[in-house]
Amino acid sequence: MTAPLPPPPGPPDTAKARTNLTLAAVGEPEMLRADAARNRALLLDAASRLLAHCGAANLTMESVAAAAGVGKGTVFRRFKDRTGLLIALLDHREALLQAAFLSGPPPVGPDAPAAERLHAFGPALMRHERDHHELILASRTDPLRTYEVPAHRLRLSHVTLLLRQAHAAGEPELLAHTLLGSIDTPLVHHLTCERGIGIERLEQGWHDLLSRYGVAH
Repeated sequence: MTAPLPPPPGPPDTAKARTNLTLAAVGEPEMLRADAARNRALLLDAASRLLAHCGAANLTMESVAAAAGVGKGTVFRRFKDRTGLLIALLDHREALLQAAFLSGPPPVGPDAPAAERLHAFGPALMRHERDHHELILASRTDPLRTYEVPAHRLRLSHVTLLLRQAHAAGEPELLAHTLLGSIDTPLVHHLTCERGIGIERLEQGWHDLLSRYGVAH
């Protein structure tokens, strides 16, 4: 399982003490017994197969139970509700993204300068979420829940830390919220699918925002 999320970065005079962030699950992290972990993997495998065939909109707790050969109550006990199931399906996909920006190669990974990493992070996140937009949008039943899941808090901490390191103009955490809000999945989906705006233009918008905050490209 992925490690619990550290608290948000501290004020500028302590930022140097917190340069290493750790992987965070999309949903709340938990420790599972071996048998519970096997059952969870079985259910997620069944859900993934159904997702590929029928799409997120038609994925139900009942269909997952039938595909996995278990009772419906087993699925509810494991994931609590449909949103919990969808969030669990995002975990593996999210872990790949997190590994890229926490320990992967430059320009997204830690061996690149902070400004370069910031400019690379937005496009990487947009393209990642575009590839999984159906699953992400289906899981957004509670708008406030989005801001509380560890994966979002990790992104916020990551961008906040890079903004501090890049000496961006303004309050880093508020700027991080603004930047992440500009590429949130529902907005990107609306602009690309409903308005016909190419993702390249949205990526340029990310670069423009960073430049306005004094983070040169």
